[in-house]
Amino acid sequence: MQEQKFTIEDLRKIVSSGETRSESWRRLQLKRLSNLLNQNQNAILKALYADLQKPQTEAFFEILALKQELKVCQQKLSKWMKPKSIEVPLWLKPGKAYVINEPLGCVLVIGAWNYPFMLSLHPLISALAAGNTAVLKPSEYAPATSGLIEKLISQTFPNNVVRVLQGDEHFSEKLLSHNFDHIFFTGGTETGRKIMAAAAKTLTPITLELGGKNPAVVLEGADINTTAKRLVWGKSLNAGQTCLAPNHLFVQREIRTQLIEKLKFYINSFYGENPNNSDNIASINKRQFKRVIDLINNAKAKNQILHGGEVNLNERKVSPTIISLNDSDDSFIKEEIFGPILPIWDIQNIDHAINLIREQSKPLSIYMFGGSNQDKEKLLRMTSSGGVCFNDVIMHAGIPELPFGGVGDSGTGRYHGQAGFETFSHQKSVLDRPFWLDLKFRYPPYNIDISFLNRIMR
Repeated sequence: MQEQKFTIEDLRKIVSSGETRSESWRRLQLKRLSNLLNQNQNAILKALYADLQKPQTEAFFEILALKQELKVCQQKLSKWMKPKSIEVPLWLKPGKAYVINEPLGCVLVIGAWNYPFMLSLHPLISALAAGNTAVLKPSEYAPATSGLIEKLISQTFPNNVVRVLQGDEHFSEKLLSHNFDHIFFTGGTETGRKIMAAAAKTLTPITLELGGKNPAVVLEGADINTTAKRLVWGKSLNAGQTCLAPNHLFVQREIRTQLIEKLKFYINSFYGENPNNSDNIASINKRQFKRVIDLINNAKAKNQILHGGEVNLNERKVSPTIISLNDSDDSFIKEEIFGPILPIWDIQNIDHAINLIREQSKPLSIYMFGGSNQDKEKLLRMTSSGGVCFNDVIMHAGIPELPFGGVGDSGTGRYHGQAGFETFSHQKSVLDRPFWLDLKFRYPPYNIDISFLNRIMR
């Protein structure tokens, strides 16, 4: 087993030596990653198709996101690394205070199967930019991509800088027993709880990027045509296996019928009369397929399906499906669907939607279409979520310098751009004082008037 060959000190040693603190070392690692992407695009696309039958355009977005992140890091690295001066109070002058970002050490990155290439390498970019070394554990549920990651990383990096270790969930549990300097995990909430419990044993700091029961709200004033188009795209992207996908839809009842007709129209427009024959929709992960089929069958048994519901067992595909809800306790609202199923629930107004949202755990994102500026402000003020996107879905995650992360059950910590650099850095506080000014009143025996201290400490 690879674990027997792995010693965390092999990767921590180069950080402890101070070598990784230089900007030139960090830029070299980012350049290596950039070359990896540029030279292996076709192999990456093929691996993603082998695991999830991802359409080439969707698969390319995984590469594009990494290239955008690399570009921002390369442009901003000098600025991020620069010490930040802090004003010192009068009684400590002429001392100098500042904060420096230093590497944490050797970090563990655990990737996810739904975006197996991007979600493994994206945190790695931030970790290397911050001067760390890393162990990368890609998902065993995307074997073609995981195998390719191991091959490319081993060809690109010395094994004391980045090392890929593969194995099942039991191997992951053993890996977590090592005293890493940070653990970054992307995946489901239940597994996230296990990661947190394991990290607590060694007091290892963690970042958890988890799923979310992301609600979408459609109010009067929304452009119904564009709203439907964006909702169908967001729900069908990667066959709904996206942590940011809209999980369920709260629609103002006055526009419900019109919106449903447009949703049906764009499902057929994007994927044809039989979406399961379309090359533009991905397959469901093997491990998740039975669960998604069960959801479809339960909806059929309750006569909830308004459109879709077809299943292709051979290719593990499920057509984009619209279902109707009439109970806020329905499992389609309470659970993360993670498939191309869009439940719809009627609401009266924004207040009704907010009450329903607040009954559930904090989502990774909330989407709202239409409404007034006052409605937007009310949503921001009265709900808590990892992020909010108005009049669109998912696209906010494509802004490299916008921090990305969850809250509550949807995660803890953040990354992308400077936020990622800071996640993998320790902000060390430094005070530098001269010898020549040494005020005697700080030393015993204390005989200074307290009123004088009050004046100079203001």
